[in-house]
Amino acid sequence: MSSDLVRRRTKIIATLGPASDGAHRMEELCRAGVDVFRINFSHGDHAQHRNRIAAAREAERAAGRPLALLADLQGPKLRLGDLLGGTIDARMSSELRLVIAASSAEPDTVPIPHPELVSSLQLGDRLLIDDGKITLIVVRADGDTRICRPLAPGRLSSRKGVAAPTRPIPIPALTEKDIADGRFAIEQGIDYLALSFVQRSTDLSLAREVFGERIPLIAKIEKPAALDDLESIVRHADAVMVARGDLGVELSPEQVPIAQRRIVRASRAAGKPVIVATHMLESMIEAPVPTRAEANDVATAVYQGADAVMLSAESAVGRHPSAAVAIMDRIIRAIECDREDTSAAAHQQAPAASTADACARAASRLADDLNCPLVVFTRSGASAQRVSATRPGQPIHALTPSLPTARRLSLIWGVSADIEPEEPRSFDDILDAVTRHEAASGVQRFVVTAGYPYHSDNSTDTIKVVERR
Repeated sequence: MSSDLVRRRTKIIATLGPASDGAHRMEELCRAGVDVFRINFSHGDHAQHRNRIAAAREAERAAGRPLALLADLQGPKLRLGDLLGGTIDARMSSELRLVIAASSAEPDTVPIPHPELVSSLQLGDRLLIDDGKITLIVVRADGDTRICRPLAPGRLSSRKGVAAPTRPIPIPALTEKDIADGRFAIEQGIDYLALSFVQRSTDLSLAREVFGERIPLIAKIEKPAALDDLESIVRHADAVMVARGDLGVELSPEQVPIAQRRIVRASRAAGKPVIVATHMLESMIEAPVPTRAEANDVATAVYQGADAVMLSAESAVGRHPSAAVAIMDRIIRAIECDREDTSAAAHQQAPAASTADACARAASRLADDLNCPLVVFTRSGASAQRVSATRPGQPIHALTPSLPTARRLSLIWGVSADIEPEEPRSFDDILDAVTRHEAASGVQRFVVTAGYPYHSDNSTDTIKVVERR
C-alpha cells in the first residue's frame, strides 16, 4: 500500500520560533503534519510566548483537529562567570583555578557562581565547557578551589555553559525562572510541561508539588545521572524525552545510541509515551533536503517504537520549517509501511500489571484479529494511552468529552481524537455515541473499549464488537 494512503501513527513535534511565528505559518506546519507544538522557554519572554500560544490555538481551529502545546522549561543551566578580559587561552600545560565566584580579576582563574558544582568536584572529574568544546580535568583540590588542566588547547569565554558528566550535581531541579514559566504556561492552557536536566525521580515529585497533579510532566533525559535512576524516573513521569543534545555533550558519541535505545525500551515497557528529540534533520536548518543519515536517524526512532519525533532548530529558526515537517512525515509513513519490522515495537511491553492493562491488550488483539478499527471512549485519556501502548496494527479512534484530553492525545502513538460533548451515563450511551461518530466512516465493524464506572481514570474493563447492519 502506498505510504501516502496510510494514517501516520508516530507523531511529529515542531518547535516554534522566529521561522514559524504567526498563525499562518503554524497552519502551514499543521498541513505538513505537525501534531504538537513545542514552546522553548529558554528563549523569549512571556509576551512572546502568549502570542505564540494564541497563534497556535488559531492554527488548531483552522486545522480542524486537536493539537497539543508543550512548554519546555529551561532548567538549571550552569554557566561560567565573567573571566578577566572575557577569555582565557588554555594550553595543555596550563593549570586553571576554578573558584566559587561570579567574576574574577586574576589570570588563569575560572569563576563559577555555583558552589554546589565546584564543591562536588573530586580528583579525576571532568568538566565540559561550551557544549564539550573544552574539557578540564581536576588534578587537585585547594580548599574550595579546584585546580584543573585542559585535555586539549582551547579558548574559554565568559558565560559559557558548563557540565560535570562524571558526577551528579546537587542542584535544585527547578529554578525560580522555571517555576514562574511553568505557572505561566499552565495559566495559558498548555498541555504538557517538559522538565530539563532531570537527574532523579524526586525531581518529578518536587515539580508535582509546585505545579500540581493535573499537568502532565515530561522528563527530559539529558544527564548521565538520570540513566542511573532511569526506571524510577520513567515510573514517576507522564512521558519521557530522549534529549540527545545535552545528553550527547555529556556522553561519548558511541554511547548516545545505546542510551536512546535503553530509554525508549524502558518507556515502552512502562507504557509511557516517549519522544526522540534533537538534531533529527539538523542539516535542514539551511538545506532543503536532509542527509540520508538523518533520514535513517528518524527511521531508527520509528523502528524502536517512539511515540513522537521532534524538530528543534529546524522549525524554530531554519530556512525550511514546513519542508522539514513534510519530509519527516514522509519518512515516518514509509517506515510504518514496513510492518514486519515496526511490529517488533509491539513486543516491548511488560506483562499487564492491572485489569485495565489486560483489557486494553485484549481489545488491541481482538481488533487485529478482526482487522477492524479500535474506538476508545475516554475521559482522562488513560484508556486510549493504554491501547496505544500495545501498538495495535489497526487505527485507534478516541472519543472524549474533554478538549484538553483530546489535545493531550495528539502526542500519543496511533491515536486520533474527536470531541463527544455528551457525557455518557451508561455503556449503552457510549455505544450510541461511538456509532454516531463512526457512521460517516463507512466502517461496518469496530471494537469498542471503555471503562465503567466511566468517571474512574483506571477503569478500562469493557470490550464490545459493534457490527453495523
